[in-house]
Amino acid sequence: ITTDTENPPLFVAVLPLRAEAENAAEYGGPELAKQQHDGYPDLNPGSVSRPPDKAFPGALQAAKDMGWTIVASDPKSLRIEATDTTRWFGFKDDVVVRLSPSPAGSRIDVRSVSRVGKSDVGTNARRIKAYLARMNLLTM
Repeated sequence: ITTDTENPPLFVAVLPLRAEAENAAEYGGPELAKQQHDGYPDLNPGSVSRPPDKAFPGALQAAKDMGWTIVASDPKSLRIEATDTTRWFGFKDDVVVRLSPSPAGSRIDVRSVSRVGKSDVGTNARRIKAYLARMNLLTM
C-alpha cells in the first residue's frame, strides 16, 4: 500500500532483511494501484508547510513515535526506511517514507508492505494513515 501509486517509494536498506520474505518488495503496478484506489480512496500523500530538509527531523521522530525500528534514515535523500512488528502475531512489515518539495512545503509519501500473507486486513493502510496523522500533530 502506498500514497503514490505512480511512483511509489522504493525500498533499499530493508531489502537484505526481506531476503526470505514471502511477499515481493517491488510494487505490483497498475492492477494493484486500481485495487488500492478502490479499497482506500482516501489514502493520499501527506503534506507539511515546511521545506523537506526542515520537515525531515519531524518525519524521523514520527517514525520513532510509531514504535518502528529504524533501518535507515538519510536526511540528504529525504528517506526513512523502517520495520514495524505487528502486536498480535509479530509479523514484520516494512515501511519507507519519502519527502519531496511541494509548492506548499513538503509532500510526504509512505509505502508499507507486509513480508508475509496474502491480505493484511487493512493494517498497512491504517499504519500509513496513523503515521501521516502523527506528522500533522508534530507540525502544529
